[in-house]
Amino acid sequence: MMHPVGAALPETSRQREEAAKIMQNSKGGLQRALRAAVQVGRVLTGQQLAGRNLTVFPDDVFLVSYPRSGNTWTRFLIGNLIYQDQPVTFANIESRIPEIYFNPDRVMRRLPCPRILKSHECFQPLYRHVIYIVRDPRDVAISFYHHNVKAGNIPDDYPMEDFVPRFINAEFDTKWGSWADHVLSWLLLRQHRPDFILLRYESMKQEPQYELARVAGFLRDYSFRTIDANPENLQRAVDLSSPERMRSLEKKQSADWVLTKTTRHDKPFVRTANVGGWKSVLSPGSVAAIEAAWGPVMKTLGYNLVSDTAPTAPAGGGGLSDAARTKP
Repeated sequence: MMHPVGAALPETSRQREEAAKIMQNSKGGLQRALRAAVQVGRVLTGQQLAGRNLTVFPDDVFLVSYPRSGNTWTRFLIGNLIYQDQPVTFANIESRIPEIYFNPDRVMRRLPCPRILKSHECFQPLYRHVIYIVRDPRDVAISFYHHNVKAGNIPDDYPMEDFVPRFINAEFDTKWGSWADHVLSWLLLRQHRPDFILLRYESMKQEPQYELARVAGFLRDYSFRTIDANPENLQRAVDLSSPERMRSLEKKQSADWVLTKTTRHDKPFVRTANVGGWKSVLSPGSVAAIEAAWGPVMKTLGYNLVSDTAPTAPAGGGGLSDAARTKP
């Protein structure tokens, strides 16, 4: 029997409708309750992955960056300088300088102190000693594109022109925010402090021994007093961390490394490791879009702009002080 719009429903129909609503609401509430119970169970059993809830010790040093900014290469450089007994590989990197997202906090707490830990977190006030790596976002965009192809998030033929706006809007790995969100969260809150050091990926590529020596001095000031950063050890660390060696290791160990074992093995994690690759890969429109979004931040970090669409940072505000730069 059909009921006209606006007419009162018979009691049985109204009861069915209300019952359906209650069941729907109960279903949603039950799903939320189940998810919460699973989360509580992980915490109580010690299975909750550390991540942002990591227990932080006073002598921890954090190696922080936006994704695809050279963090893994920097881990190799530092690890090969500190650990002279055995070169760093993808098979032992997570026990030498582990990422905070792959193990429960109870496992991370048992690591020998002092610890150097990899993180992609936006500003975290509990991090007392921070090495922050920054990379030209135009190159980050390309690396991030190939990272998402490797992870199966986008197809091989996905247009870069379509990817760049989504990259700017932080649609991939949304928990990190955009490149500028991440960079500014650290630089504007820590740039004047002695327990923070900024590394530019481009400077590391140009003068790896010099930049690694800066890192060694920073580590000696806080947690790693016995680092021997003589020229021979610095050169050894740089040689053992070359893109060629890392690519060779990846071919042998990617099936077992936690970061790559569930991704496509026909796509490399360690790619060209070039500086300025965006000049031949990104279209003028994509370059202009990135510079329009983040131009002021890029310029204060020493990245030259090629487009005229980026506004100039206002005098006395919004820019980073000279202390945030890697060199005078």
